[in-house]
Amino acid sequence: MKNSVCFLLLFTILIAGTNNFSAQNKTNSTSEIKRLISKKRAYNSSYGYGFRIQIYYGNEIKARSLQSKFKANFPDLYTKLDYDKPDWKVLVGNYKTKLEADKAVINFSEKFSGLIVIPLGK
Repeated sequence: MKNSVCFLLLFTILIAGTNNFSAQNKTNSTSEIKRLISKKRAYNSSYGYGFRIQIYYGNEIKARSLQSKFKANFPDLYTKLDYDKPDWKVLVGNYKTKLEADKAVINFSEKFSGLIVIPLGK
């Protein structure tokens, strides 16, 4: 008797769990989800996506100096000097997620201060 009750309970849980798996697959194939995914891809292709870290915003001489200091300390990372009238920005790295950029900020904060994570395309 006890074994049959346990078996029936296990069988019911198994059937309910299988039903939930198929429901999740159906949600991803609706026309509304497909429309949102295509809209997000179109936005990313025109505006870009990802994050960079701004290590400086100010005059050109100090910006170039900090850029070369950063390149000396982290030679494998991408750096970009950007002119935003009337000031210059030093942007570093290419990160897909904000979490990756935040982790990099922790590494860079030992040698640089005032670091800001900037979303691309904004």
